[in-house]
Amino acid sequence: MANKRRRKIWLYILAGLVAIIVAFVIYYNMVTRIDPPTELDPLKMGYEREMIEPGFYRCEESWLRINDYGLWELYIEGKPFELGVINGILATELVQAQEDAFVDQIKVMIPSESYLKFLKYFLAWFNKDLDTYIAHEYLLEIYGISAFASQNYGFIGPKYDRILNYHAAHDIGHALQNMNLVKCTAFGVWDERSSDSSLLIGRNFDFYVGDAFAENKIIAFVNPDQGYKFASITWAGMIGVVSGMNEKGLTVSLNSAKSDIPFGARTPVSIIAREVLQYASNIEEAYEIISARKSFVSESFLIGSAIDHKAVVIEKSTDNTVLFDPGTNYIIQTNHFQSEFFMEDPLNIENLENETSLYRYERVKELLDIENQIDRLDAAAILRDRNGKGDVNIGNGNEKAINQLIAHHSIIFKPGKREFWISTAPWQLGTYLCYNLDSVFGNFENNDNRSFYIADKSIPADTFLSKDAYVNFLHYRELLKVFQDAIKYENHVDEEESLVVEFINANTEFFHVYSTLGLYYQGLENCKEAAKYYKLALEKEVSSANEREDIINRLKECRDE
Repeated sequence: MANKRRRKIWLYILAGLVAIIVAFVIYYNMVTRIDPPTELDPLKMGYEREMIEPGFYRCEESWLRINDYGLWELYIEGKPFELGVINGILATELVQAQEDAFVDQIKVMIPSESYLKFLKYFLAWFNKDLDTYIAHEYLLEIYGISAFASQNYGFIGPKYDRILNYHAAHDIGHALQNMNLVKCTAFGVWDERSSDSSLLIGRNFDFYVGDAFAENKIIAFVNPDQGYKFASITWAGMIGVVSGMNEKGLTVSLNSAKSDIPFGARTPVSIIAREVLQYASNIEEAYEIISARKSFVSESFLIGSAIDHKAVVIEKSTDNTVLFDPGTNYIIQTNHFQSEFFMEDPLNIENLENETSLYRYERVKELLDIENQIDRLDAAAILRDRNGKGDVNIGNGNEKAINQLIAHHSIIFKPGKREFWISTAPWQLGTYLCYNLDSVFGNFENNDNRSFYIADKSIPADTFLSKDAYVNFLHYRELLKVFQDAIKYENHVDEEESLVVEFINANTEFFHVYSTLGLYYQGLENCKEAAKYYKLALEKEVSSANEREDIINRLKECRDE
């Protein structure tokens, strides 16, 4: 009788637990589901894409085409929902390829299936209120694009939820894991520091999510029904802005900074930058917009203004917004805050002491001082610079370099003329193509396959492309993957002795070559060889204090063994 009573009690407990779990799943699905911003179906809007010829498409008055340098040029116009739907129709294949590239790289960066599943549910919960922090017009635009996303990632979430969350991917990765996906460098000159006194701004967007992610860059020329026309350098599925200029000659570019860990959804910084580009004509208006928004992460917005004839940095933490005006005729921005308000902030101090930001800042200052008066060719040379301070060879690909050979894009703005120069592949080494906003928006109805860049104003490709050092760098990248795979699986590489020599010769001055070989030999329990290469790594210019400390600790492990 007692046993029967105990079984009944356990059944009640089990039933109660099942009920709690079911209730939690129902509740979780309810609170993490993000409803579309409209009942309209993007697929039933009646728009159709016409292919003029391969690589050139039209839809209504909008178009998408690839130019002879491999850059996609997109022109879209209309109300927010129309912008999104037409964008999605024109760039369907690109939207899907971009998601493929993004998901593939996330799997490389986070190979654990269990951790990926955890992140999926965590981010759904973390971002459950994301749509409440984004203006309705941008939700409509994102929803319009999302209808044309891939069918292959339903296991991650519905299309709209995915595309919406991708707009916050940089912010969350940066804040929660300090993944260091972005280490950008920018500068501006005007008056006596500019060759013709005009405002000139250069920036590298060193955002790396794998090579495939950067293959299909888009120059989006957007003519919204409200606000200013603008151009943005972007990728398919992305309506936020990381680099851009509007018809008033206002420019915006993003440089990340060290952040506190956020505890819930806020406005992605790329959406804040989009609002600035669409609705601000000068620095004051840009500051008002940025101040009014709560952000996921700390970010520096480099704002250039033709109206104000200068550039400033608007520094934004998760709680405060400060305008930094150097009061000079030049400005430099890397990945730390410069204002007095943030200078003593513990996170900013840690960033200055441990990361590459201050080093890159000082290298830009060196190069600006060499030329004194900067023109577009000088700006490109600075953005392409691969050396360290004092013009020392620190190895190609070093994160202390202005040009880390990972840039998604590099761009030079001349706001007073409404001109910009955008880099072509590879990275910022190819030709910089010149576009003029007044010309593009004045001739958008042109329906032949003539690109809008101004050929005779192009900046020639970097001569580095024709040198053995470039070939060697590409070989270094190939061999790096070979050794990284061997480290991952604790395997010997084939023809080890000769490959080690090739690896070193491909990028002799780069510390990462030697630290990688140290890891390789340590994984094979050959501590003598591992220690040798760790010591060699420490003799080179190590990118950050944290990386140097890691190498020192591994060297100690080898000695202890």
